[in-house]
Amino acid sequence: MTDPRTTPAVLRGEIIPVTAFQQNCSLIWDPATMRGALVDAGGEADKLLAHVAARGVTLEKLLVTHGHLDHAGAVAEIAERLTIPIEGPHRDDAFWIDGMPNAAKQYGFPPTRSFVPDRWLAHGDTVTVGSLTLDVLHCPGHTPGHVVFHHPASKLAMVGDVIFQNSIGRTDFPRGNHADLIHAIRTRLFPLGPDTQFVPGHGPMSTFGRERQSNPYVADSMFDD
Repeated sequence: MTDPRTTPAVLRGEIIPVTAFQQNCSLIWDPATMRGALVDAGGEADKLLAHVAARGVTLEKLLVTHGHLDHAGAVAEIAERLTIPIEGPHRDDAFWIDGMPNAAKQYGFPPTRSFVPDRWLAHGDTVTVGSLTLDVLHCPGHTPGHVVFHHPASKLAMVGDVIFQNSIGRTDFPRGNHADLIHAIRTRLFPLGPDTQFVPGHGPMSTFGRERQSNPYVADSMFDD
């Protein structure tokens, strides 16, 4: 029989697509405390906060994987409305966050404010949600400051636009780097285990094991290592 006192706590979550880009914002929470976080609040603040309220979650922070508009467009508004901190991404994405107001005009989004995170994140850091601890992995390539949030006990990662089911993130944006992206996926994400599920920034969930087998960009069959 499993001793509940020594069993790692598992997080709960809900995927909430937002904006015209149907970006996967993740509401995650600790079922023991019902304290939670939004990962990549890309837009539609009222919609996101309605989901938070419906779940009975107390939102304690905002987590950001990278500085693109569809992943961070509602962050400043929600942080100000609830007086909660922002954690992430890596400091190398500051220029993307600073450019969000102009990007919003370019793509026809509602007026959007930039922000300065309360805490920039680096590889090897951890973040907490309630009593849960998530690992931070710096995975540059799509953007230079992209990070991934991983909860080992739940075998779950929130990967933003690093990897998708059968695809990978674009690297043709400013300071994108294809080689860095492939290296991050194969050396930092795949070692998390084949049965680890991931929530991508767009589209359906998958597992790292599935992508190692069938993803045409990063499958093991594509590499000698």
